[in-house]
Amino acid sequence: MGAGHAHKLYREGHSPLHALPPQCKLAAVLCFVLVVVSTPREAVWAFGAYAAVLAAVAAVARIPAGFLLRRLLIEIPFVAFAVLMPFVADGERVAVLGMELSRPGLWGAWNILAKGTLGVAASVLLASTTELRALLLGLQRLRMPPLLVQIASFMIRYGDVITDEMRRMRIARQSRGFEARGVRQWGVLAKSAGALFIRSYERGERVHLAMISRGYAGTMPVIDDMTATRAQWLSAATLPLTALVVCLTGWISI
Repeated sequence: MGAGHAHKLYREGHSPLHALPPQCKLAAVLCFVLVVVSTPREAVWAFGAYAAVLAAVAAVARIPAGFLLRRLLIEIPFVAFAVLMPFVADGERVAVLGMELSRPGLWGAWNILAKGTLGVAASVLLASTTELRALLLGLQRLRMPPLLVQIASFMIRYGDVITDEMRRMRIARQSRGFEARGVRQWGVLAKSAGALFIRSYERGERVHLAMISRGYAGTMPVIDDMTATRAQWLSAATLPLTALVVCLTGWISI
């Protein structure tokens, strides 16, 4: 895990949020999401307060609103599911814009949309301010099983390798005049997928042998030991603690 590795969600910056150790940010986001999930769905104002808190965090991290909103599009499948709930759920029916909708379904759709959007937004902010390599080191600092951390590390790194191999194979097909226009071309694509699998397997074996020849014995060396001070932990705790106050107030108000 010594080499750097950038990803599309990361936005380089020098804000206080970028400077926080990854384990602090991981713990803060996890606690924030747990608090949001624990909030009663009837406390509608509380979710607005959570959104305002995340907007303040984004401002501190200097993350543009457009950058954040574009990456929230990943939750569109869940939005589609939530939109269908008022139509298919059972229970008391209410008239909304001339349509008979389920009241429990409306509450369920609101619950999924509000909590899901806030969770995705918090995750996007985490990814936007933390490199993948730092996230893996943060998981190590939080005592996540080392084997799981290594598997995640290899998946991230060699996912890009396989993607690049797929790109080269696509260019090779196009240079020979191939275009996938219908079912007749599926055989060529299937053969390409098989070749990709074999190449990936062989490359994995070569990488494993290279690691063993360099002394790999089941654990990866930690080059950068990212320790966190008490002040940094307290700074990161501001997000979940603020959310906890909102959550408790929401339970009291209903």
